[in-house]
Amino acid sequence: MRKRLRQILPFVLASDGSSGLYNSFDIVGDIAIVKLPESSSVNASEVAKSIMGRHKKVKTVLVQSGPVAGGYRTRKLTFVAGENKTRTVNKESGCLFAVDVESCYYSPRLSFEHRRIAKLVAPDEVVVNMFAGIGCFSIAIAKVTPRVKAYSIDINPIAVQFMKENIQLNNVADSVIPILGDSKLIIEDKLQGIADRVLMPLPEKALEYLPCAVSALKPAGGWIHYHSFERAPKTSTAIDMTKQKIAEKLSSMNVPFEVSLLREVRKVGPSKFHIVADVLVKAV
Repeated sequence: MRKRLRQILPFVLASDGSSGLYNSFDIVGDIAIVKLPESSSVNASEVAKSIMGRHKKVKTVLVQSGPVAGGYRTRKLTFVAGENKTRTVNKESGCLFAVDVESCYYSPRLSFEHRRIAKLVAPDEVVVNMFAGIGCFSIAIAKVTPRVKAYSIDINPIAVQFMKENIQLNNVADSVIPILGDSKLIIEDKLQGIADRVLMPLPEKALEYLPCAVSALKPAGGWIHYHSFERAPKTSTAIDMTKQKIAEKLSSMNVPFEVSLLREVRKVGPSKFHIVADVLVKAV
């Protein structure tokens, strides 16, 4: 859930401290996560008090004191108010996702993308989710698609443990197969040529791992859902940059393809965009 601090907290934002303030926060289950730049003079305790006063389900407020970073895409969180915890369960489009927000990557701002991809998957498809995290994409697919098989790989052992818990919470054990490890090694060893569809929801690694994604597809081809971060002055430029990178990589591999959709998922910072591309690979 995205909420604007400037609308909710007008009495907290002093004129000398609000200029660098991020204008939104996330609610994950009963935890609110607020971004406050180090340069801001806004009182985090007052922000927390206002959030908890407006949103009665929020039991914990955490401040994100650094960017999402590292191989596991985790973030440093500082406890501010309420119950001192980082574990919660978030409800999203009929799914339940247990998560530790400090040890695993999860963003409620991807909920539309989870639903969008789930609607594209046909019954009996085989899906390889190369960066599955706590299982959101795979579980969203399995909840609405009969007889799907979603091989769901992640390198973070804590995320895989939560994925296993979420598979049970959502009763999709017959469809979602959790796998711990580096997706490149897992695919090379076990998942060559099996997939109708490959998901790549890790923008930092997608270009590097794109050849591996192609190798996971069936010989007749299939779909790759490719994510990227691009720094650009506007969305259209970021989209063009993503398309060019995909084209250069696949053309260098002599892989016939068509990019059927490019869209902005979200803006992740000043002049930085999260872009997704739906790529149809016509043969492998």
